[in-house]
Amino acid sequence: MKKIPLERLRIVNDRQKIFEGKLILLLTGLLASIFVILPILAITFEGLNGLIKGSANLGIDGFKQIKGTLTLVIFTSLIGGSLGTINGWLLANCRFKGRKWLRLAQLLPLATPAYLLSATLRDIGSIYGIYSIEGIYWGILIMSFTTYPYVFLLSTESFEKCGKIQLEACRSLGIDPWRSFLRIALPIAAPAIGAGVTLMEMEVINELGAVKLLNIQSISYGIYENWNLAGNPSGAIALALIALAIVLVLVFYEKNLRERSRTWTEGVAGGQAPKWELKGARAFASQIITLLPPLFTLGIPLLWTLLNADQIKQGLEEDIFEITGRSIILGIITAILVILIAILLALATRWKPNNWIKSISFISGIGYAIPGTVLALGLMSLRGYSNIPYLVLLIWGYSTRFLAVGKGGIDSAFERINPNIDEAASNLSYRWQGIFQKIHLPLLKGPIVVVFLLVFVDTIKELPLTFTIRPDNFETLSVRIFQYAGDGNIGRAIIPSIVVILLGLIASIALIPSLDNK
Repeated sequence: MKKIPLERLRIVNDRQKIFEGKLILLLTGLLASIFVILPILAITFEGLNGLIKGSANLGIDGFKQIKGTLTLVIFTSLIGGSLGTINGWLLANCRFKGRKWLRLAQLLPLATPAYLLSATLRDIGSIYGIYSIEGIYWGILIMSFTTYPYVFLLSTESFEKCGKIQLEACRSLGIDPWRSFLRIALPIAAPAIGAGVTLMEMEVINELGAVKLLNIQSISYGIYENWNLAGNPSGAIALALIALAIVLVLVFYEKNLRERSRTWTEGVAGGQAPKWELKGARAFASQIITLLPPLFTLGIPLLWTLLNADQIKQGLEEDIFEITGRSIILGIITAILVILIAILLALATRWKPNNWIKSISFISGIGYAIPGTVLALGLMSLRGYSNIPYLVLLIWGYSTRFLAVGKGGIDSAFERINPNIDEAASNLSYRWQGIFQKIHLPLLKGPIVVVFLLVFVDTIKELPLTFTIRPDNFETLSVRIFQYAGDGNIGRAIIPSIVVILLGLIASIALIPSLDNK
């Protein structure tokens, strides 16, 4: 009998250990995916069960709330989408004084939550005797100005990739920037713009604080009202099911648009697009158009703070440091969990890239699209089967909702690492832990920091999920702002508002390098 060399046995044994390590990683990633998907499945099951039993109803104002949400979505998409597209074109393909700073300023609206802008605008209105700052028109304006950066970021990327040859041909034919935009750049960027508008629409459907403060009928507030105030859980579940259906359509539409966007840019001639020099009235108009949204979204809260400076002491309550600390701890825990789960899913998809793992990974990332009130309802349904502490449910909900933020940053970072490096390390008998520690982790440090900051700040700003699912007498910065604004006790909301804005600015600053690299 021929003896097998010891060296060959060692190699076989090492490869077996590597296979077992990757299998454990795969199973861990699968469990993490189930952990994320479970709340979504729970609310879907509850809704379908209600439909089968005939107990589902939309409540008294259900149809009005659906109509209000759709109206808000449609007009916010038109105004915010146009604003993001125009600003993206001007700041990517035109030159005028102050362009560089105005380009960075487009990230400032991300620092101001819509509910905070609504509360401060209403209070300024009361100071100057303008008591009609409420209703659907104000909601459209505020949601447009706070969500248009999604379209701006994606459209800017497409406009930057718009081929030099096509636009130079337009210039040689005497076609001005506006007609070049309509004939060449806009058709190429259309899929990316559509994807940005879809993200805007998801934010609008999720919004709770702004629609409540502005007295707008919406699905998000209808779910909260039916579940917590009216004692009509079947109405809340029915509305949640409708919201879930709308959101799933948007998710798959956005995914399709992103794929089309990649196809477009692959087929367009490369090179840096030319910059049109704008002077005189055109330059001035461009400056006004690009300055107005960041000035409005950040300027209104700052003006409100100055007007109410004498009331700042009211916000220095005994528990303000406790609430701030609690919000920060929740943000840190959520950010760490999201990063760990995102890395597990990315590694599982990287080392076992079959269709079902990709599908599970994709489904795990749709939590950001699910309105916070819908997610809260799913988690509360799970609590009916086991006595899970509310605080655990809250962190679970945050992790599910913001996993998409983590996945986006981590996945894109992994895509820049050549898979051949992993294969070479495996052939040298490195297990997945060693490959990750010695190869991946050093290359992922930058994206991990950015993802941590974004998830951390998003958690602190989050309101619908927190307000719906929080334990009794459990407040965060966002909840305190919303409660005081709703009660008209606006002076006590100043300190929490300043903290939220400052933390939001940190997230905006974290995005600057990615904008500069385009």
